[in-house]
Amino acid sequence: MKTFGLIGRQIDYSFSKSYFSDKFKRDKLDCCYKNFDLEKIESFESVFKRADKISGLNVTIPYKEAVIPFLDAIDKDAKTIGAVNTIKISNGKLIGYNTDHYGFLESLKPKLKPNHSSALILGTGGASKAVAFALKSMNIKIKFVSREPKNENTYIYEALTAEHISAHQLIINCTPLGTHPNTELYPPIPFHGVTKNHLLFDLVYNPNRTQFLNLGKKYNANTQNGLKMLKLQAEKSWEIWNS
Repeated sequence: MKTFGLIGRQIDYSFSKSYFSDKFKRDKLDCCYKNFDLEKIESFESVFKRADKISGLNVTIPYKEAVIPFLDAIDKDAKTIGAVNTIKISNGKLIGYNTDHYGFLESLKPKLKPNHSSALILGTGGASKAVAFALKSMNIKIKFVSREPKNENTYIYEALTAEHISAHQLIINCTPLGTHPNTELYPPIPFHGVTKNHLLFDLVYNPNRTQFLNLGKKYNANTQNGLKMLKLQAEKSWEIWNS
């Protein structure tokens, strides 16, 4: 039996385990999927002592960047992005990939309109890097929003104005704010700058409607959660593991 799994922290809620377990059962595959909850990334190598014949891993918050030093090689796109969410194990070698950018791009495309030419990316973690990579591939201008100043391409939340929101009609939440069980949380942006021309995309998928999306709907924005993105990136991971 082949074993696949997810590494992260506090991942009992994970989409991946139920998605792949259902897939294996439906397709009658001799595979299993396990969660490997790590308190710190330094415990990464212990994963291979906890399960036999691991053929592939997914990586989630907060280890998409921290896992890279433990790998033997990374794909060129993952290297450019600076984050890994998929690990293929081949001939004893660990090879890192990023399928988040593919999942995000393919789920976003059907909703994009010509006015979505400038985007605000909320958060600066591993997921935001994949989102930025995807948007740049479509020549969409980007600005990051963070709690702390990073560089000239980053706003801090306290300095964000309704005018900034009006000028960026695509807004993507790449933070975990609003994820179950803390569903009352949301990124503190000036929502009164949101209009019917905006598209708000939340990478959070649990709950289905986050406060971020609810507040966007209040101002008649188009909205989308991260469920379709997750399914697409999962299938891309499966493709990589079996290539």
